[in-house]
Amino acid sequence: MADDQFAFATIRELGTQLRARSTSSVALTKYFLDRLEKFGGQYNAVVRITSELALEQARQADLDLSRGKDRGPLHGIPCGVKDLLATKGIPTSWGAPPLNDQLIDEDATVIVRLREAGAVLCAKLSMVELAGGFGYKQADSSLTGPGLNAWDKTCWAGGSSSGPGSAVGAGLVPFAIGSETWGSIMTPAGYNGIAGLRPTYGRVSRHGAMALSWTMDKIGPMCRTADDCGLVLNAIAGPDPLDPTSLPSPWKYAGVKSSPATKDRRFKFATLDVELEKLAPEVRSNYEKSLEVLRQIGTLTSIKLPDLPYGVVAGTIISCEMGAAFGDFMTSGEVWELAAPEDRWGGFSNLLIPARDYINALRIRGKIQREIDAALQDFDAVVTPTLNTEAGPVSQKFVEWSRGFVSNDLSGAANAIGLPGITVPNGFGGRGLPTGLEFTGRVFGENVILAAATAYQHLTEWHKKFPKVS
Repeated sequence: MADDQFAFATIRELGTQLRARSTSSVALTKYFLDRLEKFGGQYNAVVRITSELALEQARQADLDLSRGKDRGPLHGIPCGVKDLLATKGIPTSWGAPPLNDQLIDEDATVIVRLREAGAVLCAKLSMVELAGGFGYKQADSSLTGPGLNAWDKTCWAGGSSSGPGSAVGAGLVPFAIGSETWGSIMTPAGYNGIAGLRPTYGRVSRHGAMALSWTMDKIGPMCRTADDCGLVLNAIAGPDPLDPTSLPSPWKYAGVKSSPATKDRRFKFATLDVELEKLAPEVRSNYEKSLEVLRQIGTLTSIKLPDLPYGVVAGTIISCEMGAAFGDFMTSGEVWELAAPEDRWGGFSNLLIPARDYINALRIRGKIQREIDAALQDFDAVVTPTLNTEAGPVSQKFVEWSRGFVSNDLSGAANAIGLPGITVPNGFGGRGLPTGLEFTGRVFGENVILAAATAYQHLTEWHKKFPKVS
């Protein structure tokens, strides 16, 4: 494998090269550190490059392999993490200018697990300030400036995991860790033409991660392929005594076979009556073509979601929990140092929401959980367009081009009740930017949606298309 092919190689491909001794973790790490230095600033994707730590970890990875100690698929593989995960001795900014030098004296559990799996931490990656909890309305809401798209630097990378999205999309790291409260993995993964996995709520420990919404935050991988997402989730998932909301049962990636899934299983897919008028024509066309591919590996049945206030419930819970999490930040005056003007005052209204509204949202969430689970019980996944449009220009406010981002209520519902989802690329729009296909599963159903998304990728080539980075 030539050096210039490393940028867009999968974790499995890089691992094969490492174990064949045709490259080393140190060589890979130097290669990706160089790309981060050269291009990270061009995409506003990087907060800090952790060169010293990365080379130390890479040397240890090579030494371990030489002694026959193999920690698994991530051993020796460079990566980046969204800068809301605490790293001991390295500042964690949460994407916010007033917190640029914030030091948290411990590693987040995800950081510990990546290290134990042999992964090499190369960078803390950019994010929308405070994960977008203060109501950003345009792209320039970050310590590092607007996240720029891997395919077109005049367009948005998506938020709030903007750095992981563009860094993986542009081949600056083989994989990254993002987080999602409502759309923050799906959006940048979809816009940058990569795979992004939102695990079941509690599947991955949030100890050491910035809290936006204690009952809705999820941490997950952003990678080249669905299979890579499974490999990374396998390393970071599992119970954690330091996070009482983590699920008590361990999780193991079931893996995939090299042959197309048409020979191994038939999937049962559900579709929704998406609001077609919200979809850009190319997004609609790519979605319809994707459904034809999915008919090769399963059945498609149209369903309707129960008529419930999904968006209102999700929004109320996030607003109330964000108000509690950042009350001191607002009253201390640090809020006035945020990058986006609307963010400086946008959170104060959350402090005025009556307790009864929060309590009623939690009560309705229980009904949503029961009704959605019943609606999905006969299906492996619901398939929808990931987003309504290609990424829009960073020079415009979101309302001018986004069409509301999503075409149905499932995104709000799935995030409110903690359902797993994965997006994979499914084509390009009229301006040459990626579009995505999303698979949403039942609670605990990560292996099922990973299998479905991987089967789709066995039959398509979109994940093998890469932007020109220069």
